[in-house]
Amino acid sequence: MIVFDLSCQPNGHRFEAWFRSSDDYARQKDTGLLICPECGSPEVEKAVMAPSVGRKGNQMPAREMRVETGVDEGEMVPTASVANVTPKMREALVKLATLQKEALEKSRWVGGDFADEARAMHYGEREAEAIHGEATGEEVEELLEEGVEIAPLPFPVAPPDVVN
Repeated sequence: MIVFDLSCQPNGHRFEAWFRSSDDYARQKDTGLLICPECGSPEVEKAVMAPSVGRKGNQMPAREMRVETGVDEGEMVPTASVANVTPKMREALVKLATLQKEALEKSRWVGGDFADEARAMHYGEREAEAIHGEATGEEVEELLEEGVEIAPLPFPVAPPDVVN
């Protein structure tokens, strides 16, 4: 896997995306699958990136990070084929990105407090409002079991204080 910093040309929004290879990036770009998650622009290019320099063998990492994917180690995660993307599909993706952007503008970022905030609103402890944030898989399952209405965002969102 390879990660690229990308930028939409008309508005300068920066975001990162993971690809299986440089060829995979080129294929997705050529078929119109790359769109800015912020504004829906299809004019996306690679942005200048800092080189990835490994640490010395005698240095310990500052902290360990673990990402839970729900996929067993070594198991391949299925991805959509880019060969059959129609103009209608591309149009739908752009519309979806635009709708997400509009919804996020009317929503409050609550970060890791998402589960607590959603639960408090569900039980009437706090006035209901549109929120977005982060939740673990376990927190999501608990919220759904309690009948709290939540939905995942179709495109990843970086926290407001994180800059690529």
